[in-house]
Amino acid sequence: MALSIRLPDDVEARLNSLAAMTGRTKSFYITEAICEHLDDLEDLYLAERELQAIRAGKSEIVPLEEVMKRYGLEG
Repeated sequence: MALSIRLPDDVEARLNSLAAMTGRTKSFYITEAICEHLDDLEDLYLAERELQAIRAGKSEIVPLEEVMKRYGLEG
């Protein structure tokens, strides 16, 4: 998929420098950065959505002690 983004000048300079030093393409590093942080963003938004569901009474919580007991992780 082709994608066009506008980067701040300092970020673009850093990206150009990294690509030149390593012999990899800018696209490689952009893809790496997106993939790395996409997982974190998905986790964040899923956690926020679950927190809203808990606060709205649409989802229940399970105490950590119960989870540990359920999976045989009692210390």
